Amino acid sequence: MPKKKIKKSVSKRFKVTKTGKVLFSHQYKSHLKMHKSKSRLRRQKKTGILKGEFAKKIKKMLGEA
Repeated sequence: MPKKKIKKSVSKRFKVTKTGKVLFSHQYKSHLKMHKSKSRLRRQKKTGILKGEFAKKIKKMLGEA
């Protein structure tokens, strides 16, 4: 049986927790901050959690499922 290869680009952008949640960091947070609202920048600092079908696809690309 051949080994399952993971997608390197996905492994750099997403992380799977021990309980199986898929975490990601928000985009657009480090460039041209002046015209973005402070609440938007605060929201983008926190890590996001993927849900649904897209999370399943990411897990498959990471070799989790």
